[in-house]
Amino acid sequence: MRKKPATVRMARWSATHPWSAIGLWIAFVALCLFLGGAVGTNAISDEESGVRESGRAGKIVHSGDFPEKPEENVLITAESGGRLDKDAAGRAAADVTRRMKALSGVESVGEPVASPDGKALLVPVTMKGDTENADTRVQPLLDAGAAVQKAHRGLRVEQVGTGSTAKGLTETLGEDFEKAELISLPLTLLILLVVFGAVIAAGVPVVLALSCVGAAIGLSTLASHVLPETSAVSNVILLMGMAVGVDYSLFYLKREREERQKGRSHIDAIEIAAETSGHTVMVSGTTVIVSMAGLYLANEATFASLATGSIIVVAVAVLASLTVLPALLGKLGRWVDRPRVPLLWRLTMRPNESRLWPALLRPALVKPVGTLVVSVGALVLLALPALDMQLKQPGSDDLSRDIPVVRSMDRLTASFPSKGTVHQVAVRAPADQADEVKAALKGLLARTAENDLFAHDQTPAIKESADRTVHTVDVGTPYQPKSDGAKRSLDVLRSWVPRALVEVPDAEGAVGGKVAQGVDFTGHLEERMPWVVGFVLLLTFGMMAVIFRSLAVALSAIFLNLLSAAASFGVLVSVFQHTWAEDLLDFHSSGAVVSWLPLFLFVVLFGLSMDYHVFVVSRIREAALGGADIKDAVREGITRSAGVVTSAAMVMVGVFSIFGTLSMVEFKQLGVGLAAAILLDAVVIRIFVLPALMAVLGTWNWWPGRVSGSRSRRRPRSDHSWEARE
Repeated sequence: MRKKPATVRMARWSATHPWSAIGLWIAFVALCLFLGGAVGTNAISDEESGVRESGRAGKIVHSGDFPEKPEENVLITAESGGRLDKDAAGRAAADVTRRMKALSGVESVGEPVASPDGKALLVPVTMKGDTENADTRVQPLLDAGAAVQKAHRGLRVEQVGTGSTAKGLTETLGEDFEKAELISLPLTLLILLVVFGAVIAAGVPVVLALSCVGAAIGLSTLASHVLPETSAVSNVILLMGMAVGVDYSLFYLKREREERQKGRSHIDAIEIAAETSGHTVMVSGTTVIVSMAGLYLANEATFASLATGSIIVVAVAVLASLTVLPALLGKLGRWVDRPRVPLLWRLTMRPNESRLWPALLRPALVKPVGTLVVSVGALVLLALPALDMQLKQPGSDDLSRDIPVVRSMDRLTASFPSKGTVHQVAVRAPADQADEVKAALKGLLARTAENDLFAHDQTPAIKESADRTVHTVDVGTPYQPKSDGAKRSLDVLRSWVPRALVEVPDAEGAVGGKVAQGVDFTGHLEERMPWVVGFVLLLTFGMMAVIFRSLAVALSAIFLNLLSAAASFGVLVSVFQHTWAEDLLDFHSSGAVVSWLPLFLFVVLFGLSMDYHVFVVSRIREAALGGADIKDAVREGITRSAGVVTSAAMVMVGVFSIFGTLSMVEFKQLGVGLAAAILLDAVVIRIFVLPALMAVLGTWNWWPGRVSGSRSRRRPRSDHSWEARE
């Protein structure tokens, strides 16, 4: 007797020892959370996240070991926005100084500075402590500013700086994600309730997915001590964890229920689900992991962190589906279908085959060539705008103006441009050349003072490290970070720095700052993207060829997933590079797509699309192994898997769409891009393109092998594996 696959052996043990399996899983999740909380997060530092010249600038600055103090700017303007009363502003500035100096968290308060246009007065404040947790200590300063505002009618007193800006943005983002979580969980439960018609069956995938997210966050915290972590990792883990966690449970639960309906015993149904859907989950998870691993080839710390978090949560979701899910099903028994929602239960348990899916598949199977041409043509048309994709890093000008601190930043930079978009010039040289470096930087600043590309409201100050080996100076520009003017000023400054240092032979100079980081990051990604795409395509092709023992299936999988990814990129460009959707999605178009998004979206979409592809083609192959000809196999495989795929897609589209409502433009683009891709993949690709393509290829689908035959020659099998050979 053939030895059963590992997925079946694990499922049987879990189903027959449910309390042991459930207890081990709870202990595993608790241990991950405990260890993660105990060791803490090792965050990516500025010098680790930089690339190209801006990355060198960050390393030079870091080597200077400059003491970093949180800086706040108290801005005093007329409440009407017009001319400022100097006497009233002076009294308010004196009040600010008095109140701030009285605070224990304030180190020093500078002299008030008037703006060149006479419309604002700025009081610089330096806080005690480091910059890392300034947002948690800035509230007393904000309270003092609010008291000054209350005492001086007709004036607007507001604060922008290290702590206050971080606090304002963190609170807004926190509210955003709280709202997203509050909406996404009930929405997911509602969709699953419609799918299963029973409360417990709907709740199991959600509970399992949440436990996977918790365990993955703990494990990613541990992993951050090997590969430093970006702050966005927890959000990506939540996004990916809910998506794949619910999907994998859905695949498994649906197959287990299907087998029970056929009269199988409870344990037999779990075994068959493990051998079919469980195997598919393992293959799909491996495919997603391979796709996400492609991000390591981007050779950038942020992408490495996102890849690590995604790989961990997918691996945990696969483990949960193969171990604790069979245990839950084994313990619940038929209680998994309780309590039933009467109408929904009758709909989900209809004995007759649905008429919808055969009707939708009819064009692809009756006229496959025409359907293929029309559907592929429609996707190509959707993809065409992607040819005009412009990439830029997100900046302050992308933030919603509904955020109070963002409006304050706008008023600050309007009156004091040098406080807004800033280029940082960093120079490292032997200490005995410090005077020559200072002279060179003063000459550089003299040139910027005569050029309109740079801000002139304040004289830049040259900073020197304690050992005199590193010098930095911040040069402001009056343009928004993503504007062409800011880019021109960067290009000019980078051309001037080497000339300024020509008399200092041992000096190493570089220009960094937000604009430089954005330009360098975009250029770096454009350079690395072919490597990432090539890796993902090659590895995915190899995996599909091995799994299905068919080069044709592997090639068609690559083609279909490239097509859906390209179409989603076209949708992304159409929505966010133009202005027609601004009011609908509450954003301001910058005429570009966030530079890190296409690469990240590509690997995520490729992984998730392959998820569906493996599941659907597995069912088609299972029917072909049973003796059906290709059209019957396609009809049977897609009809039997369509409900699961559509349900899983509905969950994903629902969760991803919520991200489109968040304030940050990168999350909007991420949500819309993912939702559009999954929708196109589940509807257009799976209902029209895939069946039409397989119908056209016929027996060539399984080239260089073959699996199909006549149902009359169907051979009995002692097992239920979709891998059984003829």
